[in-house]
Amino acid sequence: MKMGNFKHESIDLGYDDMVANTTDTGRKYAAPNGVKYPSITTVLSILSEEAIQRWRARVGDEEANRVSHRASTRGTAVHEVLERYVDNEEDYFQDANLVVKSNFMEVKEILDKNLTKVYAQEAALYSEHLGVAGRVDCVGVWNGKPSIIDYKTSAKPKKKEYCEGYFTQETAYAIMWEERTGMPITQLVTLIAGDQGAQVFIEHRDNWTEKLLSTIAEYKRRKLFGR
Repeated sequence: MKMGNFKHESIDLGYDDMVANTTDTGRKYAAPNGVKYPSITTVLSILSEEAIQRWRARVGDEEANRVSHRASTRGTAVHEVLERYVDNEEDYFQDANLVVKSNFMEVKEILDKNLTKVYAQEAALYSEHLGVAGRVDCVGVWNGKPSIIDYKTSAKPKKKEYCEGYFTQETAYAIMWEERTGMPITQLVTLIAGDQGAQVFIEHRDNWTEKLLSTIAEYKRRKLFGR
């Protein structure tokens, strides 16, 4: 397969990376300012806690663990292929299996057509204002606009209303990025590699800021009062 041909223009964050530590209570990042911030993924998990609990009760823990592990493993593998491809690596497939390759091929043409410049990939970000941190999949120019680009995988097509957590997470990345670099980004791109085809959702950061702030506030309240 032909390797990627993406233009890279690195943006200095003022630090190389951040160390993350995962425990039973979630993940925290050690920021350069000495503060340990909760991962935005951990914070936003409160949005889906009840739905996940109902699903686990319905299918049983063994089946739930099997499905979750399979989805997580595939998602990580597809992310790695996408990252290598966007980094213009020649052997971007490496040891990817047929399912991962198929998922990648669903989104390859979309990437080639829309992603014209890459500022960062897998960059660790944090926000003193929000009090959270995280690792963004990709920051670049998508169809002419600076964008936060998030890679997802799915066995079935997603309805937009089921993706609100994605948009909220991407909003956090946009705010973190602007705080760290001074570069405003308002376009959010969710690129889903699915077994039944690719999907792309384009959203505006400001439409999800209120939901982000209210969820962070609820997370802090639960941590303070133990729910």
